[in-house]
Amino acid sequence: MWKCPKCGRTFQRQEQSHYCGKAPDTIDEYIAAQPEEARPYLNQVRDAIRAALPDAQERLSWSMPTFWKKHNIIHFAGFKKHVGLYPGPEAVQAFATRLEGYKTSKGTIQIPYGKPLPAELIADIARWCYETGNHP
Repeated sequence: MWKCPKCGRTFQRQEQSHYCGKAPDTIDEYIAAQPEEARPYLNQVRDAIRAALPDAQERLSWSMPTFWKKHNIIHFAGFKKHVGLYPGPEAVQAFATRLEGYKTSKGTIQIPYGKPLPAELIADIARWCYETGNHP
């Protein structure tokens, strides 16, 4: 177990990423709290999803930026070395061919910093999640 020296919370993983203190209330606050390297990627992911789902509401769910319309459609989050995209396991399977070259796991896609962001693919996945009702 690792204990954060700033807030005192304990985690199973050493140096676990987390919020010390008050969690952000908006996606803007969430992105602003991320490391400088991550912010442009997170904004690009947000812009791609926003363009694909213009009628969806933006909110935080599970402490992650989320697009919602009657249910959570898709989440994303910043990490130390990548942006995590959370469209659910069915989306990862449906887009497996186009996701070659990205690390995936059940319902998760990792987009590393330093690699061009596949905005069109992200938008297609977001639309697919909304249109099919498959969501995280």
